[in-house]
Amino acid sequence: MKKILLIIQREYWTRVRNKTFILSTILTPLLFAGLITTVTVISIKNIDHEKVAVIDHENLLNGQIENTKALTFAFPKDVDSNNYIAKGYSAILYTPGPSNNGYKLISKKQFGMVAEGDLEEKINKSVENNFLASKYHIDAKDLEADRKQAGSAHINQTYQEGTEVKKGNSELAYGIGYGSGFLIYITLLIYGTMVMRGVSEEKTNRIAEVVISSVKPFQLMIGKIVGIGAVGLTQFLIWIILIIGLTSAATTFLSKETLQQAQESSQQMPGSGMHAASGAATGFNDIKETLSEANWFLIIGCFLFYFLFGYLFYASLFAAVGSTVNEDAQDAQSLQLPITMPIIVSIVIMMNAITNPSGSLATWASLIPFFSPIVMMGRIPFGVPGTVPYWQLLLSMLLLVAGFLLTTWVSAKIYRTGILMYGKKATWREIGKWAFRKN
Repeated sequence: MKKILLIIQREYWTRVRNKTFILSTILTPLLFAGLITTVTVISIKNIDHEKVAVIDHENLLNGQIENTKALTFAFPKDVDSNNYIAKGYSAILYTPGPSNNGYKLISKKQFGMVAEGDLEEKINKSVENNFLASKYHIDAKDLEADRKQAGSAHINQTYQEGTEVKKGNSELAYGIGYGSGFLIYITLLIYGTMVMRGVSEEKTNRIAEVVISSVKPFQLMIGKIVGIGAVGLTQFLIWIILIIGLTSAATTFLSKETLQQAQESSQQMPGSGMHAASGAATGFNDIKETLSEANWFLIIGCFLFYFLFGYLFYASLFAAVGSTVNEDAQDAQSLQLPITMPIIVSIVIMMNAITNPSGSLATWASLIPFFSPIVMMGRIPFGVPGTVPYWQLLLSMLLLVAGFLLTTWVSAKIYRTGILMYGKKATWREIGKWAFRKN
């Protein structure tokens, strides 16, 4: 045990004291937060403003269509498709006439998604008002006033977590689940590959031969895995602290009006990614209230567990692959592919889990050790034991620990043979023989 601790200390302090580690740990959250803030502010400040001339012979829109932040409407009499640019308009809109069944837009440039979305929304609302006015003889202005007076529904979601009733926030759960799963995904790839390269470099440089003269191969493998894992855990704990601090700073420096503009702009853009961005903008608006509703003790505890054992589960496999690789980088890539594929599949399943956390795909994948570190963290923020029953969480943890012990046992047998094999390309058939042969 003393030798394993010495190897862990060596692996940990060698990497933590590295300037690259220090800079990446501090600068990565800062650059990420700065990039998001910059893109958000620039996107708000640089929304194209279009001035549209409306040719409305049937009087379908005149007096009923409102200007927006992206569009200004005018109803000139002396403008057509030949002179609208000279008159200072960026587009001309023709409403349907007796021989035309659709709206026609002519512009000097293609509209952006925000302007196009605004235009369609305003036209559709005007068409609806005209229809209601003609059928039920309701004045359009009175209808708009009634709409504003009626307001819109806001759902205050609550859910039962055991005997407690808690306030729900699907956007917050979505963000936490996505962020947690993605962080573990990055961890498994980066630090798993780091373990593989570290083992491969020591083998190529013949350092492993010297070390193995003093310790057993299994001790060397465990020490290297745990040491590099501690480096990753240290880095992510620092990132969590920085992210919380930067999030608090964002709510202080960005006004509610700015965040509301970001939300309105995002709602005009189609696609799930833009919808998520809109949710994030909304979340910033009331983040101080909603963050307190999350069960952070459970979320952080489960994150550390799945981070640690997910890393140990895959790192042992990466170490086994690294022990079989010589100097050929293509060999490493071909042997690494079967290990990285389940990690990539996990992030795909996690994207489904955060939209349907109680679905059969998310449930079963969160129990299988190859997928559970990422998928289960996508489900947990939606509630335990409401969305994730205690038995599923406990079974997932037990299977992951059992999977770690099994992969470590198999990988140790591969590592013991592969670390001392030189000059020969290992095949999967030979690796299988090393893993399951009796000693």
